[in-house]
Amino acid sequence: MLQPIKVLVVDDSALMRRVITRLLEVQADIKVIDTASDGEEAIKKITKLRPDVVTMDVEMPGMNGVTVVSRLMRECPVPVIMLSAHTTEGARVTMEALAAGAVDFVPKPQKAGEAEKLAAELSRKIRVARRASLKRCPAAPVEQRRPTPAPAPARPRPAGAPLPGPAAGEKPAPIPTVRPTPGQTELLVIGSSTGGPAALQALLPALPGDLSCGVVVVQHIPVGFSGPMAEHLNRKCRLEVKHAEHGDRVLPGQVLVAPAGYDLTFRKYAGRLSVALDKGSKPVPPGGFRPSVDVVMNSAAEVAGSRAMGVLLTGMGRDGARGMLAIKQRGGYTIAQDESTCVVYGMPRAAAELGAAAKILPLQKIAGEIVRVV
Repeated sequence: MLQPIKVLVVDDSALMRRVITRLLEVQADIKVIDTASDGEEAIKKITKLRPDVVTMDVEMPGMNGVTVVSRLMRECPVPVIMLSAHTTEGARVTMEALAAGAVDFVPKPQKAGEAEKLAAELSRKIRVARRASLKRCPAAPVEQRRPTPAPAPARPRPAGAPLPGPAAGEKPAPIPTVRPTPGQTELLVIGSSTGGPAALQALLPALPGDLSCGVVVVQHIPVGFSGPMAEHLNRKCRLEVKHAEHGDRVLPGQVLVAPAGYDLTFRKYAGRLSVALDKGSKPVPPGGFRPSVDVVMNSAAEVAGSRAMGVLLTGMGRDGARGMLAIKQRGGYTIAQDESTCVVYGMPRAAAELGAAAKILPLQKIAGEIVRVV
């Protein structure tokens, strides 16, 4: 029988410590081994008790969650899940904590009766965090664009043509990698989930401000947090980073962050590429996401064809693998983050196993490859 996941709960509120402990201990595979009321106490207990996972309040007096996470990553790395308030300040500090090395976060309930929802989401993320790799990667240096001779890109399929895929249980046939001619990429879609905010903060600032294609980022994140993430990235990047709105054009040198809670697809009129947002008429199915990396990449393949590029970063599950395959099948270029630099090697692994990744690279080399190919 597997040992239960040992969790340390950190919160300055005695009530929240009791509530979180009670919610977690009904899970047979999770055991709260202790609690801490502030950052200093948390660091001491983590060093002594060696928990598998830590849950931590974002906003604490004295040493806040960001400072604690930064110290832990230097002195005693452990997977940390932040508990964030649904406030502008709470979201801002949460993004800083994720950039500092926290694995994930869970929004605190906004109203009574949401305790079960919190328990389910926090328990799920604790199970993922236990398997997280905390290997850190330096920010990628920006490489100068070096156009290299390349074969002409494959002819894109007609719009609406079906995208073949392997039958269930069938190993996919190899798809030849066609490297686009430098300067021909129109659209870059980057997908990520668990560990994604930190990976994006390493990747996007390493891209030059005059990147010759537009970028769309699809990060699995709760509603209300994609906007603060875009603002946080905009402060770090030479590229302009904007929270996408319906009808926004895809422009060179600009990053659009897909809003949480919306499906995002692409439209092209008179040679101009833009995004369309849709809340969807049906609930997201279990295990699904809105926005979905698969949906966005499939749309990119349909609309941009061989002028699309797909990059899949760290994350749990398989979202993005089929979308990346669609881009590759239409002659676009695809890159997956390698296992050694992923917090969770799920989505990139699924893409690699499907034959959807033309290149598998460590995080610190992806920006250079993008610049070289774009």
